[in-house]
Amino acid sequence: MAAEVIDLQKYIRSIPDWPKKGILFRDITPLLADPKALAAAINALCAGFTGSGVEYVAAVEARGFIFGSAVAEKLEAGFIPIRKKGKLPFKTESVTYDLEYGTDTVEMHSDAISKGAKVLMVDDLLATGGTMAAACKLIEKKGGQIVGITFLIELCDLPGRSKLEGYNISTVISY
Repeated sequence: MAAEVIDLQKYIRSIPDWPKKGILFRDITPLLADPKALAAAINALCAGFTGSGVEYVAAVEARGFIFGSAVAEKLEAGFIPIRKKGKLPFKTESVTYDLEYGTDTVEMHSDAISKGAKVLMVDDLLATGGTMAAACKLIEKKGGQIVGITFLIELCDLPGRSKLEGYNISTVISY
């Protein structure tokens, strides 16, 4: 029996002017609410990485955790949570990166991976790419090898890919 093909884009709700005027927010909660759509999204995020030797999946809070942990389970890999500064209880490594106005910092536990480990990066959305670029630097700082970066959604009119040049990037839905 052939697997059902699901148009995941129909499960993404567009909300104009949120969180501020001029922004068109892509809301994934309808996709998360539908078990078949959620399963299809997780399968799509894993496509191309099954059997690739991924040892860990890393994702940045918060929506990245939803998909990252599910992808890790499906690929039989460990999961590495990457969080904003001050949210992790153990010794951490950090990377600070530039925002449009200011800076931000991401952290992970210093013992999260071993040197040379193969890591797949996962997030729900690629927009400007700054947070994911910092997360990749953090993994590489600890000796991890990024085998790919996979996103559910890519906003193609924003420069996210330019900050992630040199990485194997895959996206499921493009706007």
